[in-house]
Amino acid sequence: MTDTSSPKILSAKTNRGNFFEDFRMGQEIVHATPRTVTGGDVALYTALYGNRFAVQSSDAFAKSIGLAHATVDDLLVFHIVFGKTVPDVSLNAVANLGYAECRFVKPVSVGDTLSSRSEVIGLKENSNGETGVVHVRTVGRNQHGEIVLSFVRWVMVRKLRRDAPAPQSVAPKLAAQVSPNVLGACLPKIDTAAYDFDASGSPYRFGDYAVGERIDHVDGITVEEAEHQLATRLYQNTAKVHFDGFAAKQTRFGKRLIYGGVVISLARSLSFNGLGNAFKIAAINSGRHVAPLFAGDTVYAMSEVIEAANVGNRRDVGALRLRTIATKDVPSTSLMQHVADPSTVEGVVLDLDYWVLLPI
Repeated sequence: MTDTSSPKILSAKTNRGNFFEDFRMGQEIVHATPRTVTGGDVALYTALYGNRFAVQSSDAFAKSIGLAHATVDDLLVFHIVFGKTVPDVSLNAVANLGYAECRFVKPVSVGDTLSSRSEVIGLKENSNGETGVVHVRTVGRNQHGEIVLSFVRWVMVRKLRRDAPAPQSVAPKLAAQVSPNVLGACLPKIDTAAYDFDASGSPYRFGDYAVGERIDHVDGITVEEAEHQLATRLYQNTAKVHFDGFAAKQTRFGKRLIYGGVVISLARSLSFNGLGNAFKIAAINSGRHVAPLFAGDTVYAMSEVIEAANVGNRRDVGALRLRTIATKDVPSTSLMQHVADPSTVEGVVLDLDYWVLLPI
């Protein structure tokens, strides 16, 4: 029997995401949806990465040094603000490439509501004519309109139509590092005399670290398929490459990619062993995803102290500039003494340059 019913109307209400040719210089994007941070978010984040820094783990510890309560982990804040941008910036991404000028401006507490807005500051079509690199500056604010986080990231995005005209190439000029003079605002003054180094899990304070010192964080964490997808959903990150296993079979890797933020959080969690009192990330100077990470890979990390600095006129905390290298299936012990630049070793997945605060 022939179906004589009228043809179905295809709706155009769903979001296909922006392709490279949809972006324009100076474009401002308000991202949906605002997100209230809950204690459940914090608990799940801890379950996924095992973070142990005392100021984020214990209200009692935080209050003892003069804070109102335990603060939300800086990278959880980063991932939530980042996740808001994905449907508009990187839903059709091939890869998230790097970060710069990232400042954690104000602590976030459970109960705060975060929202994100981005501006396109750079565009460059790749020579293959199939993809292009988009630079955006993203600002995250709380419910009072106060900036809690700002950062630049660049992402490789597919073109929908290969014959779409290329925009004029614009490469933003980015600072090599965030000045330590501006880091002090990200943390209220703390009472270092009350800081309990036994409870924090490490006896080492700011003055115990030397420029050039390398720290092997020793432990490894194997990433499971379900864990990385739970983590990415926690941030409401909808990038297709992390979830659609059927579509991923058609890619050059043949499987789902792990969101780059997962390896950043894993490296940060591993860094507790050796940097247990580096409880506050103040800024990320630069970050580069050197290679993709997949379920079943085991992540290791090492850090090198590349600078030590005073934080304005503060006498309670000092800043260490760290370079943390994360590897997959290559224990970092092998990189510690005989490799001049660990980022050149096969198996490196992350090269992160950032500032942390420690009690003086």
